[in-house]
Amino acid sequence: MSLHRIHHLVVMERADVLGVVSSRDLKGVPAETPIADVMSSEAITADASTTVRRAANLLRGHIIGCLPIVDGRKLVGIVTISDLLTLVGTGAERPVEQGKRWTLKHRGPRRVQERRAARTR
Repeated sequence: MSLHRIHHLVVMERADVLGVVSSRDLKGVPAETPIADVMSSEAITADASTTVRRAANLLRGHIIGCLPIVDGRKLVGIVTISDLLTLVGTGAERPVEQGKRWTLKHRGPRRVQERRAARTR
C-alpha cells in the first residue's frame, strides 16, 4: 500500500466484495495476521450509476473512507473521500462561470459620447 501510495484495498473472494482494508487498519498488526481479521467486513458498495452526491452521502453517513463501485457483482472501481474532495475542489461537477469583468477601458468611450451629446444640446 505504501509502495503504490494507496490507503484502501477491497478484499474479494471470486467476484464478491467481502470487505475493505485501510492503511489505518494495518497499523501495529503483525504481518502474519489474516486479512479477514483486520478488514471491515460489512462493505458498503455503490453501483456505477450512483451520483457523486449520493456517493458522498454514503461515505459521510456510514463514516467510511472509501466506496467500492460495482457493476452487478463485478468490481469496477473505488471512490475515496480524497477523490470527492479533488472533484469538489476543481469544480468538475459544476464548473464555476467566469463573470464578465468590466474595466475603465470599456466604460471610457460611453462617457465621452455622453459628454459630446450634452455639449450639442
